[in-house]
Amino acid sequence: MPLNKHPTELDPRWSAVLSRDPSADGQFVYGVKTTGIYCRPSSLARLPKPQNVVFFDTEEQARAAGFRASKRAAADQTQMAGQHAAMVAAACRQIETTEPPPSLKALAHSAGLSPFHFHRVFKAVTGLTPKGYATAQRSRRVRERLEVAHSVTDALYDAGFNSNSRFYESADQLLGMKPSDYRAAGQNTDIRFAVGQCSLGAIVVAQSQRGVCAILLGDDPQVLVRELQDKFRQANLIGADHAFEQLIAKVVGFIEAPALGLDLPLDVRGTAFQERVWMALRDIAPGSTASYAEIAQRIGAPKAFRAVAQACGANCLAVAIPCHRVVRSDGDVSGYRWGVERKRELLAREAQP
Repeated sequence: MPLNKHPTELDPRWSAVLSRDPSADGQFVYGVKTTGIYCRPSSLARLPKPQNVVFFDTEEQARAAGFRASKRAAADQTQMAGQHAAMVAAACRQIETTEPPPSLKALAHSAGLSPFHFHRVFKAVTGLTPKGYATAQRSRRVRERLEVAHSVTDALYDAGFNSNSRFYESADQLLGMKPSDYRAAGQNTDIRFAVGQCSLGAIVVAQSQRGVCAILLGDDPQVLVRELQDKFRQANLIGADHAFEQLIAKVVGFIEAPALGLDLPLDVRGTAFQERVWMALRDIAPGSTASYAEIAQRIGAPKAFRAVAQACGANCLAVAIPCHRVVRSDGDVSGYRWGVERKRELLAREAQP
């Protein structure tokens, strides 16, 4: 080691600090021992002496070591969040308009980031990986085209597939059933369901081969069954057997005592945006709430709080996807597909120790 070089200067991370490299943001932060603050590599703060620098993999590690974010670091973070949102929005447009979907490497190159860093930023902003977002977009296009196309073949080419084999390899993941069955509104697809009662009223639970596809709450069980029939117009709806009744008992048990938890395979079907919202909802801990605006922020669409509310209203998996934990910014409990009083009751039960 040259005598005139401090160990920090030989660390490749120091080069990123000297060049204020934005592509290194998210990979590490550096703390300054003389001031007790930490910064991102791209920070515009005055450069410290190398002997006063210590590196951390994450901001959490820096804070645990006693460092605090500087005011400039906080401003940098706000600016970085805006840059990330714009970058991810551009990547989403690229995924939506390119067939086949661009690779992770290509998306990262367009964003000027490493694949690892881009993958982490994309998931933090959208709640989905780039591959998951591409799958959700393709699922939406397939569903839209199957509803209007003259044939399954027309639909698959309109949705961007360039061969039958690639489409049918993905069909179960995208649709949860054969394409011809989806086009026929679930014809030949078996969906088991059961009707029950709980302290919140009537409940209908339905399950496809992939998982629970509907949990409906209401006052009139017949209305709920008709709602299920409308959703799967030509599916083979099969009444519950003893084994399936155990499933509905598990759902009812969770409604009565939320502390029990609910771990069920779900058959989630929605647009890419809806799935982003629903994934964010499942991250809200029992006993906690989040506003529509907060959910919009979490999925990287801060102005889309009304669309978030619509996605909550489109959720047909009550309690499993906990849209009841979303409230207005002033804390008011309003807007619940199955009635505000049920929403209040669910929140009150989850708030109990």
